[in-house]
Amino acid sequence: MNTILIIGGAGYIGSHLVKYLSKKNYRLLIVDNLSSGYVDAVLAGEFFIGDLAEKQALTQLLSHYPIDAVMHFAAHIEVAESKVRPDKYYDNNVVRTLNLLDAMVAANVKRFIFSSTAAIFGEPQYVPIDEKHPQYPINPYGRSKLMVEQILRDYDEAFGLKSVCLRYFNAAGADPEGELGERHVPETHLIPLVLQTAAGRREFITIFGEDYDTPDGTCIRDYIHINDLCQAHELALQRLLSNQPSAVYNLGNGEGFSVRQVIDTARQVTGKTIPVQIGTRRAGDPARLVADSRLARQELGWQPQYPDLKSIIADAWRWEQRL
Repeated sequence: MNTILIIGGAGYIGSHLVKYLSKKNYRLLIVDNLSSGYVDAVLAGEFFIGDLAEKQALTQLLSHYPIDAVMHFAAHIEVAESKVRPDKYYDNNVVRTLNLLDAMVAANVKRFIFSSTAAIFGEPQYVPIDEKHPQYPINPYGRSKLMVEQILRDYDEAFGLKSVCLRYFNAAGADPEGELGERHVPETHLIPLVLQTAAGRREFITIFGEDYDTPDGTCIRDYIHINDLCQAHELALQRLLSNQPSAVYNLGNGEGFSVRQVIDTARQVTGKTIPVQIGTRRAGDPARLVADSRLARQELGWQPQYPDLKSIIADAWRWEQRL
């Protein structure tokens, strides 16, 4: 039985992965400082309250247990906040990740799975975006993630630390069994904001710009069901456990859905009217962000099970109704 350390396992993606892996043959250790996670979301494994700032404690933990691989989900993720608090993002997303990597090297733990992001690409030069697309992030959040990808290449060469970087496009949806879902405070993701409006928790949903060069004038994004994301992580883990080289993969459905399509689908799923307000464009919002994830399908054998938007929204709505 392989022992996996999951950093940030009480958050949205981490908690879903804990549940997903708990049904497989792994021993799970979960560390979270609960700054944005919830202890009641950790449905399996051994839980420790801890912080990546505590380098000595990390080293002790990594040395005490026979850890085979580490998965990292403890980043700050809000693009807008990163522009006004770059210090917070570089400290948490880069410096504290370095603490974790150094603790791994000290404890001779050599496998690492990193949550990266499509934000490393910046304004797309072509769509769909493959792994070779130029990387010019336009905000501190994206830059912090790209820095870690570069650090991982150096740590592989210097210390033999093997990694898989998974570049998410738009993680969405919720546990199909209804036990877990998104609980971000504040919430910034489109689908939960739309569903909060459907539930009456918000007066309306704002569409930021309707004059983009897309069929209905609103931005197009690539949404990936959280369980499909979990599947990709386990396949990446299997790649590392079989001693294959480091790799990077873009994760998305390869299909884009516009803001209006998301709202219209949510109306179908919920039966609610969902009031809309039109706002101005936000700086740095590309018209289209769609992944080319063929490499993950070819090399990892990844096959998304929930590719349609209605399934993603239906699972998220089931969770929203519990809140």
